[in-house]
Amino acid sequence: MKYLALLLAAVVLAAAYPLDAFRRTGIRRLEGYRLAVEGKVRNVRPIPKGGLLRDADIQLRLRGREVPLNQKDPFLQKGLERIFAARDPSYGIALLDITDPARPRYAAVRENYKQLPGSVGKILVAAAFLDATARVYPQIVDRERFLRETIRPADEFILTDSKTAPFYEPGNDAVLNRALRTGDRFSLWEWLDHMLSQSSNSAGSLMWKEALLLRVFSAKYPVSSAQERDFLQSTPRAELARRSLETIENHVVTAGLDPAQLRQGTLFTRTGSARIPGTASYATPLELLRWLVRMEQGRLIDEWSSLELKKLLYFARARYRYAASPALTNAAVFFKSGSFFQCKPEEGFQCRQYRGNVTNMMNSVAVVESAGRVYLVALMSNVLKINSAGEHMAIATEVERLVAAANNPVQPAN
Repeated sequence: MKYLALLLAAVVLAAAYPLDAFRRTGIRRLEGYRLAVEGKVRNVRPIPKGGLLRDADIQLRLRGREVPLNQKDPFLQKGLERIFAARDPSYGIALLDITDPARPRYAAVRENYKQLPGSVGKILVAAAFLDATARVYPQIVDRERFLRETIRPADEFILTDSKTAPFYEPGNDAVLNRALRTGDRFSLWEWLDHMLSQSSNSAGSLMWKEALLLRVFSAKYPVSSAQERDFLQSTPRAELARRSLETIENHVVTAGLDPAQLRQGTLFTRTGSARIPGTASYATPLELLRWLVRMEQGRLIDEWSSLELKKLLYFARARYRYAASPALTNAAVFFKSGSFFQCKPEEGFQCRQYRGNVTNMMNSVAVVESAGRVYLVALMSNVLKINSAGEHMAIATEVERLVAAANNPVQPAN
């Protein structure tokens, strides 16, 4: 009997946000991880040196600067073409070296390659929620209080998801990792953190719904569960789909990005996508790179929102996929990845995570700050039967060496 195994890869090793930000944000996980670094809390894997930046250390690198992406740097371009010459033609990559922000250097290979973004699309949900927040709370102090003090319960939108989330209460001696359950309560800032740091599909769907409700009810948000239910049930499905997509895409359009090249169209859980109709999702390396550029420029909503997005993407725990490259151990990495793989029966083939033989998508976006160098990269692939997580890690090493060579050219002998 023919069958198709559809697997969404779990991400349990990612963690974001600078660890000293607990007092400002109220994200309890951060306090647990900070104490784990001091040896006072258990059940947290060692954090690499590059994951120990302070809140104040994280900065936007392109404020007030225009960055045209229409001319490729010869050295970087030749290097990228060499890296991908013998690799599968499904790879697409866009790279921008901003070590000297006055002279950014761009290179790309198949940068218009389009495919499902997977969990990378959660960056759009996070930005959408901060966009809705800025509309209601123009003052930064009010935004931070809102994100820190507004508690939202997990409801049916989290169903179902096998990924875990970290639970920590100050005073405990260990961090507990488990799947989210209906009734779990977190602040909005913690939900954003779960969505990006753990790549929680549950948090992704919940925060999409919350962003929609915040745009609809404005200063009256959060509304009662009865009001929420009435809105979701009484709004015609076509209208609900339109308003949902508008919520996600507003910041994309406002930032001058192209929704025909970058879209998250469907919620991340089965129940969420059943309650709110969706549409196709897609992205290209070039448009993902442009999103990163807008973040570094402070042009995703505003400077505060852009900086918060960068902090939410900061990698501060044991690393995986692209970010796991040993060459990046000491680097600060701001990172999101997504994968989607499918398998079917094939003689001599065993289906494994990240090794699909029908579909094997892997996507990575990263800002890397390494030894004085700063660069942005968006990488997408769909190479069947290989360990795509390992391949992205290997590519990260080669890209790091390429950017290092571009900034430290060999001097000719006298």
